[in-house]
Amino acid sequence: MHARHLASSLSAALEDTPVVFLAGARQTGKSTLVQAHLANEARERVFRTFDDLGTLAAVQADPEGFIASLGERAFLDEIQRAPKLFLPIKASVDRHRMPGRFVLTGSANVLTLPKVSESLAGRMEILTLWPLAQSELEGVTSGFVDACFHGNPQALKVEKLERRDLLARVLRGGYPEVVTRKSHKARTRWFEAYLTTVIQRDLRDLSAIDGIAALPRLLQSVALRVGSPLNMADLGRTLGLNQMTLKRYLTLFEALYLVKRLPPWFENMGKRLAKTPKLYFNDAGLLGYLLDLDPESLDARPTLVGPLVENFVVMELTKLVAWSLVRPSLYHMRTSAGLEVDIVMENRKRELVGIEVKASMTLSDSDFKGLRELQKAVGKRMKCGVVLYGGREILPFGKGLWAMPIQALWGVDDE
Repeated sequence: MHARHLASSLSAALEDTPVVFLAGARQTGKSTLVQAHLANEARERVFRTFDDLGTLAAVQADPEGFIASLGERAFLDEIQRAPKLFLPIKASVDRHRMPGRFVLTGSANVLTLPKVSESLAGRMEILTLWPLAQSELEGVTSGFVDACFHGNPQALKVEKLERRDLLARVLRGGYPEVVTRKSHKARTRWFEAYLTTVIQRDLRDLSAIDGIAALPRLLQSVALRVGSPLNMADLGRTLGLNQMTLKRYLTLFEALYLVKRLPPWFENMGKRLAKTPKLYFNDAGLLGYLLDLDPESLDARPTLVGPLVENFVVMELTKLVAWSLVRPSLYHMRTSAGLEVDIVMENRKRELVGIEVKASMTLSDSDFKGLRELQKAVGKRMKCGVVLYGGREILPFGKGLWAMPIQALWGVDDE
């Protein structure tokens, strides 16, 4: 088992919040993380999983009685399958409010379920567990995000990594089960079975849905558009889906943590900025499967390598910000003139860091155009700009601008 950096956040939440919900896509290690934490608890905690049909039937028959039978402390797994329990949980917590009473895990965002957000407001903390970060696989704590906001990412200790080894990491992704499989064929079989389970079961559990046969095609179409602004009209035409149906399907994919929406950043640059979000998959390995990529085919399909690596970087940063000291939000930026910054990180002080992603091993000054545009617009609020690229050297490109290897994402403070 790899140590998960979110474990400290889980511990902190259990010390002061009655209900802690650990969310994330199926098979990201939620139950494993909770069980490892709860193994050290002095007091007994009842465990129930709603993947068990008998347990689920008991909830349907008497949700209030089910919660009453659990005693003072409980761990409830795959809670999205039993939405009737949220009101009884609220009532139980209101009668006896104490930290850490209920630990919930689920493969869907419960806030998309009717009345859940209202019933547990002020009583529940939600943590999201994504597939393994590279720093977790390496057993280190990345200092990348905080170093960027301190304005000195170049001070990180970054390992030397050959391009083929970097792309192998990207294509492998971070699902715990996948990283243990030695061959690409074995990983492909796992992803195939995984998506079948998610579409055939989890989507049906979350919402009564028609046209389920169209969903694999939708995922593949989204995969081909990773890194581009979301064009709903074009996507709908390609699939023969109306806008309402398409939006509903994409919302469900987000609720299951299969895709992540990266909103646009816009502020004082006004109408010059596009306001369309981008979609990324929760794991570059999953994206590679949908694009039918393998280590041998990458060089033959160079137009897909850039989006694949960009997806990898977006998700690595999504994981890193969850346990950084700064805890920034992630956006993208695109001007009406076509200048882009792939990722804009903004903290609560409105300080910014711009990140560009280039899969190539070489760079030119033009690769910093978007970062310079952002730097010009926000001035001293921009702490630094970084182009993450496929090379091995850390290079300066002007005041506050750096080219850094992609593996800087799991770089550590060199102290």
